[in-house]
Amino acid sequence: MKKTYITSMPNHIGAFLKASECFAALEINITRVSYNKAIDSHTLFIEVQGDKEKLKIADKQLEDIGYIQTQKNDNSIVLLEFHLKDNPGSVTEVLRLIQQYRLNISYISSQENGTYYQAFKMGLFVDNEDSLRTFLDKVKDICPVRMLDYNHSEKIYDNSIFYQSFVSGLINTLGIPEKQRDVLLVNSNLVMQMLDEKGLSPYKTFESISRFAELLAKHRGSFFSPRITSYNITENTEIILIEPPCGSNTAIIKSKDEVLFIDCGYALYKEEMINIFNTIIKDFNKIKKRIFITHADVDHCGLLPLFDEIIASKETKECLVLGYENKNDFREQNYLHKPYVKICKTLTFYKPPKPDKIKVLWNNQEEQKEPLEQIGFFDIGEMHFEVYKGKGGHLKGETVLIDYINKVAFTGDIFINTHGLTIEQATYNQYAPVLMTSVDTNSELCAIERRAILQRLGEGNWQIFGAHGIKKDYTLKVE
Repeated sequence: MKKTYITSMPNHIGAFLKASECFAALEINITRVSYNKAIDSHTLFIEVQGDKEKLKIADKQLEDIGYIQTQKNDNSIVLLEFHLKDNPGSVTEVLRLIQQYRLNISYISSQENGTYYQAFKMGLFVDNEDSLRTFLDKVKDICPVRMLDYNHSEKIYDNSIFYQSFVSGLINTLGIPEKQRDVLLVNSNLVMQMLDEKGLSPYKTFESISRFAELLAKHRGSFFSPRITSYNITENTEIILIEPPCGSNTAIIKSKDEVLFIDCGYALYKEEMINIFNTIIKDFNKIKKRIFITHADVDHCGLLPLFDEIIASKETKECLVLGYENKNDFREQNYLHKPYVKICKTLTFYKPPKPDKIKVLWNNQEEQKEPLEQIGFFDIGEMHFEVYKGKGGHLKGETVLIDYINKVAFTGDIFINTHGLTIEQATYNQYAPVLMTSVDTNSELCAIERRAILQRLGEGNWQIFGAHGIKKDYTLKVE
């Protein structure tokens, strides 16, 4: 059994040695350690593997020597800017008031700027909001003061409780349940450690996670404004493409009396998307809801619990079932991708669908040799798709739909219209490649699969619907 301890590093020589001796005596193997005093001078992450009962003993022993945080720390750092006259001793009255209200200073920065005033910044360690409010009321009699946003600052203003403050920012930004705190703590640290070893500044990593969370939150509710376009394929067939600012596209095929969804974005935008579905589809709540999933990434599968029937490849079902059983899915089996995926699932409120809803129509058993191989057929109204499976360049189980009669292809994330992204989509898409090191499982193989799709299309004027960006028109002429 594996477990990650989020511990407080006791401030004395040999502290980590004591923890190591505790694990060694219980035959528990330490598999990962992360501690960076420049980031957080107290928080130490220890990942271990051992017997479940022995881990319970370790819990007690670590608590006894002061490692385990037995209760959550509600303290926080507040960053304030005091507008002081540039005179000798001008800060003294403020400091006296800070002492009077027993507020600890964690950060100070001030420099003359050629004016008669200085912007004097202080980080104050606060454990009582009422005391802080009273202090702010009093200090306004001395000088103007404003509260800065700690989580959005370019510098880290305190390193004694950084992780807790950082994760509190994520929780507050998106309204994440407090019980998810440890998931965000552990995986934020994992991303940082992984990218630090690749030469990326830890603070850049934390900034990227924060910006990603802010972007997700920014587009909720009335600010959710996807680009929606409609394409008449035949007299009785229409494709509606919904492109949210964050997450995958959702395509809706309406052909004769049938409706099929393809991919479905983030769970975070469930209510917003349901409102759109009700506008596009008459009696949406009453119809049998069917969806085809191109692959099992979290940004494509967030709304799957809404659907009655989920059509997927055998490997995609396997991936979704692993998540349902709280096991590592295909992405999470890749150590480079796992932390980001865990963070993303938490920030977007992802819940895997029930396995009995997932229907596999093409039970291919033979080992795949080509980068793109046909595994079957799928019809919806007037549309007749050939179903192709990629070899896993982007993600194992990835599938492509090609209708040779109507010249329409759905290509998932293997082929997307990178030049057809909105500004918001392009901004969103820049974070995953950094935090995962690559959005593909095998980038070279994915490039081969991309070329194979185009080679499969044949002559004619094609409409290619990728999972991000607007539809791409593609024309192939054979001389």
